[in-house]
Amino acid sequence: MTEIIKSSSTRIKTGITLIIAVLIIGFIDSFFIMWLLFGALLVISINEAMKLYTMKSDVVYLYSGALWFCAYFYPSPEDLIFVLAVVYGSVLAYTKNLDKKLFMILLYPTASFLFLLALYNEYGVLSLLWLLVIVAGADVGAYFTGRAIGKTKFCETSPNKTIEGVVGGVVVATILGIFFAIDNISLFGSIVISVVVSLASVFGDLFESYLKREAEVKDSGNILPGHGGILDRTDGYLFAGIVMLVILRAVM
Repeated sequence: MTEIIKSSSTRIKTGITLIIAVLIIGFIDSFFIMWLLFGALLVISINEAMKLYTMKSDVVYLYSGALWFCAYFYPSPEDLIFVLAVVYGSVLAYTKNLDKKLFMILLYPTASFLFLLALYNEYGVLSLLWLLVIVAGADVGAYFTGRAIGKTKFCETSPNKTIEGVVGGVVVATILGIFFAIDNISLFGSIVISVVVSLASVFGDLFESYLKREAEVKDSGNILPGHGGILDRTDGYLFAGIVMLVILRAVM
């Protein structure tokens, strides 16, 4: 156990720093600041995603910037995904000169950040805290459980993931999720949501692993010591945030 903690010290320190920064922003609880934070993360994520998709297009920042600006004023920002998709389709049909990978950027990571903004807008900062705890619990739980007792490979996409680690991560995420569930959610509901959201985060991480394998890179970037890029750190949230918003809308 000592060796595990020592070998992951940089990762832990960066993770703690990120959690503290997020908690401070959450304590301020300002839509404008949250919008700025997600917007900044989106810009960096788009840059990383373009490398993973092996594409070069400056116009994506123009379109995405306009989309994010509108998201500040529009009450259901995730709807704007379809508006931009229509714009992309129209430009492609008219000019026959549009990189089709822009649609991939729109789906991942742009759409996910819009869902995160919508989650905050509809259910408040405590819903983001709940999401943070679940995904972090799944990640940390899977990491330590996998390192300690992991033996059975989870899938070919990510050889380092083990079934034991995934199960351990879901268990930790569920236990933590019960205590951080937002109001008006029953114990049974908090358990179900925590399990489903933590599983979504596992596959969010798996999807980014797939993209990195396709691009033949170890990390999406190097901005976060011990964690790689922004996508390396937010991949679980980008899937889990969508699932949480959909479930909460269904049950509340």
